[in-house]
Amino acid sequence: MKSLKKVELHLHIEGAAPPAFVRGLAAEKGHDLSGVFDHRGQYRLRRFKDFLKVYDAISGVMETPADYARLLSAVLSECGEQGVVYAELFVSPEFCGGGDLSAWRDYLGAMEEVARTYALSGVESRAILTCIRHLGPDRAKRTAICAAETGGGWVAGLGLAGAEDVGEARDYAWAFDCAREAQLGLTAHAGEFCGPDSIRGALELGVSRIGHGIRAIEDPALVRYLADKGVTLEVCPGSNIALQVVRDWQTHPIARLADASVRVTVSTDDPPFFQTSLSREYDRLAETFGWGESEFRQMNLWAVEAAFCDEDTRTRLKKELA
Repeated sequence: MKSLKKVELHLHIEGAAPPAFVRGLAAEKGHDLSGVFDHRGQYRLRRFKDFLKVYDAISGVMETPADYARLLSAVLSECGEQGVVYAELFVSPEFCGGGDLSAWRDYLGAMEEVARTYALSGVESRAILTCIRHLGPDRAKRTAICAAETGGGWVAGLGLAGAEDVGEARDYAWAFDCAREAQLGLTAHAGEFCGPDSIRGALELGVSRIGHGIRAIEDPALVRYLADKGVTLEVCPGSNIALQVVRDWQTHPIARLADASVRVTVSTDDPPFFQTSLSREYDRLAETFGWGESEFRQMNLWAVEAAFCDEDTRTRLKKELA
C-alpha cells in the first residue's frame, strides 16, 4: 500500500516523533527519559494517562524552533515514505513557546521553511494549532490567538485535543469563535473515549470534522446526522485498538460508519506509539474488510474535500488522486 497516494488529516507532530530521533535529541541535551521507552526501545504504552505522561516527556525534549524544524523534517520524511502527498499536523503553541504569540512566530518560521522544502518534493502539509483540553479554556484562548494571528499560510486550522473527559466542549467556544472569525478550519477530538454526547458537544463548536468520532456508532440518529451533514471523521483505527477503545480490527466500527454513508478518513494519530504506519493501517483494513484501491481512493478524496487547505491545493490534490 505504500505506492498508493494518501492524505492524512490526523497526525500529532510530537506523537509522530521517531523514538530514535527523540533518544538522539535527548542525548544531545542531557535529558533523562527514564520510563519513556520499553525494553525494545519503543515508547512505553499502557493506559491513556500513561500515554499522556510519555507524550509530555518527549515533548519536553524539543525546546527550540530548531528542534521543531528537525522534528517536522523527520515526520514529513516518514510521510513521504508512506506515500502521503498531503498531511495535516496537530501542533500546539503550548509546546512551542508556552502559548506566547511572539515565541510562537519563531517556531512557526522555522517549521514553515521545512514545510516549503518538503512541498517541493511532493509532500504538502498544513498545521492545525491545537488547544489542549486538560489545560483549560483560558490557555486555549492563547492558542486561538496564535492561530488567528498567524493563519492563512501553513497554519490552516484550530483543533481541540487532550483528555476528552475534562470539562465540556462549550467551555472552549471563545477559542473556536476566534478561529472561525479568522476563517480557519475547525476540528475537535470527540467520540473516542467518551460517548456520542461528546460528539454532539464538539459539533456545537461549529466544527466540520471530528477527530476519531467512532463512538457515534452507538447512536443511529447521530450517525444519520453526520452522514446528512457531510461531517468528516478523522479515524485512527490502530490507535483505537492500541488504547483499547476498540477490542480488535474485526470489531472496529469504521466499516459500519462507511456503510452508513459517513465520510470516514484514515490516519495514524501518533504512529510510533502504536507500532503502526499509514500503509500498515491500509493493509489491516484491506485484510479485515476486503477494501481495495477504490475504497481507499474514495476516502482520500473525502479527506481532500475536508482538508483545511486553499482551493488551488485542493484542486491539485484531487487531480493527483484521480
